[in-house]
Amino acid sequence: MSRNIKLYLLCGLAALLTAVVAPASMAQEEKPFAENKFVLQISDMDPDKQTLVLNVASNIIKHYGQDQADVEIVAFGPGLRLLFAENSNAGRISGLTESGVRFAACGNTLAKMTSTLGGEPALNEHATVVPGGIVRIKELADQGYLLVKP
Repeated sequence: MSRNIKLYLLCGLAALLTAVVAPASMAQEEKPFAENKFVLQISDMDPDKQTLVLNVASNIIKHYGQDQADVEIVAFGPGLRLLFAENSNAGRISGLTESGVRFAACGNTLAKMTSTLGGEPALNEHATVVPGGIVRIKELADQGYLLVKP
């Protein structure tokens, strides 16, 4: 087999593995053509603040339209409880996900809570675990997202 054919097959295999191994939560990707980019921070366990961050996301989508607004909610610290599977806002999170809003759960906080609680809490099916909430916010801010802390 020639070297070019081997390289071609190897690249094809790598692409296939990437598609298969990528987590299902990655299906909801950033919107590269959206003109309005927001990252919303939730780091408070207060139910009113959790509702507020969801309201802000909803208002952004209503104002700009889901094709022109890219919104990601990043939860860390006590705010991670927003993304617990049993959180009373699970229905709203599902609805916002259908509008293109993404939800990031801080892996550092999840590890600490797992240690404290004696087991890993179940997260909302729409939450994507990221290594660190603050790190994710910085990544998005560096890409031009406006940080909002409702």
